[in-house]
Amino acid sequence: MLRRTLITGAAATAAASLARPALAQPAGARVLRFVPQSDLTVLDPVFTTAYITRHHSMMVYDQLYGLDSKLRPQPQMVEAHEVVQDGLLWRFRLRPGLLFHDGEPVRGRDCIASIKRWAQRDALGQALMARVEEMAAPDDRSFTIRLKRAFGPMLETLAKVGPSALFIMPERIASQDANTQIRETIGSGPFRFKADERVVGARVVYERNPDYKPREGGAPDWAAGPKQVFFDRVEWTVMPDPATAGAALQSGEVDWWENPPNDLIPVLRRSRDLLQKPGSPLGTIGTGIFNTLHPPFDKPAVRRAVLRAMSQADFMTAAAGTDPSLWKAGAGVFTPGTPLANEAGIAAITAPRDLERSRRELREAGYAGETVVVLSPSDQPALTALGEVGQDLLKQLGMKVDFRVTDWGTLVQRRSSKEPPERGGWSMFHTTWNGIDGINPGVMTYLRANGQSAWFGWPNVPRLEALRLSWFDAPDIAAQQKIAAEIQQVVFDEAPYLPLGQYFASTAWRKTITEPISEIISFWGVKRA
Repeated sequence: MLRRTLITGAAATAAASLARPALAQPAGARVLRFVPQSDLTVLDPVFTTAYITRHHSMMVYDQLYGLDSKLRPQPQMVEAHEVVQDGLLWRFRLRPGLLFHDGEPVRGRDCIASIKRWAQRDALGQALMARVEEMAAPDDRSFTIRLKRAFGPMLETLAKVGPSALFIMPERIASQDANTQIRETIGSGPFRFKADERVVGARVVYERNPDYKPREGGAPDWAAGPKQVFFDRVEWTVMPDPATAGAALQSGEVDWWENPPNDLIPVLRRSRDLLQKPGSPLGTIGTGIFNTLHPPFDKPAVRRAVLRAMSQADFMTAAAGTDPSLWKAGAGVFTPGTPLANEAGIAAITAPRDLERSRRELREAGYAGETVVVLSPSDQPALTALGEVGQDLLKQLGMKVDFRVTDWGTLVQRRSSKEPPERGGWSMFHTTWNGIDGINPGVMTYLRANGQSAWFGWPNVPRLEALRLSWFDAPDIAAQQKIAAEIQQVVFDEAPYLPLGQYFASTAWRKTITEPISEIISFWGVKRA
């Protein structure tokens, strides 16, 4: 089993001894300095499901509804709504005074255009649009959604926080092709993106939007509540090396580090100037993504052989360290500890491994020695670790592996290619999801199994897709749980992807700022302590 080697030896020593990076220090205390998980390479929240783009979008755009810590949608841009005609007609009214960063008012037609563009690529949005008969904007401050049949999770859909979340853009931008990246970043959120100060691979800058009007009343709660901003600027400094980021946090050159590796947490805890906590109580879910369009993973039996051979404990130890309280193996399709988590078919990943049997199954499935191109990022330690374990497993099974290590931004771009691996495509990559994005079939982007229209990997499993769609019509939690168990069984039978387990990543910040909202990375509510 591969062990985590990312923060050892010289790297850990460097962090402990505060080897300081040279960072520019802007004047004034109203600048929040943040180390993100990776560089921001894609600005369009519809075009990608990368969390770094979601973080960016939470700053510059706003949402119709915000999800709170109890997973309840709360009005955000919407002032009020009403539901009539037995749930078939929804009327929404916007708060007064909402302005885009270019000074134009937010109108009902902007909301409609944004919903339409988002729904072209998002699984939950597609489920909604399949039931929409018509959307209209009777006036500038309102819009309506008329349904062909009732859609229970309407507000949860509009409040989606996981990638791709629904953000409101001007109609002229939202009317553009959803399969082409937008180049203009104009939102109505609490921050403005400073494109002129962006340095690819090094820095991203935002400034407070003076025209933003937070909701009145309450307190910030995940994506809900008033988005009150207490800093004039937020500067992201990209630091792929964990030792450098750790030293910068300890020395006070940055205020907040999104994802310190678990190996460094003991070092950070020794500093009286720092605080840390788990990023989310629902943890992080690991997944191995197969490209099912091309050999060898176009064959379900090949994918199933890999699934039966894997050890979630190996993956989780590599990603999160040796402390078993920081991860959970034996995790199925749905986030452990949530209502739809179940044990159906779980023996596929918990039974004793037999690598010789798996090698035999691989040969019988038709593996013919094709080169498997595994993509892995060098600048996200947990994903790097998952990739190392994954490619080692494939080698143990006798597969020919081409392990391609790049930065995360390059991987995000390449994974969209449907070309064969030998022509610039890929065979497999490993990624993670916030636990909140694995709680039900509606929000699980990676559970889509409708072929060319599915998420990256493009699995075509009609039975799985039919079950996913049936979940939207389930009348109660018991019916939802029954469908969830059937979904999990199909996933273990067809192996459209690998469920790798659950782990708990941390976030760390200096005591000079108040505790930030880390469950959904956001920059409102936090202030100088």
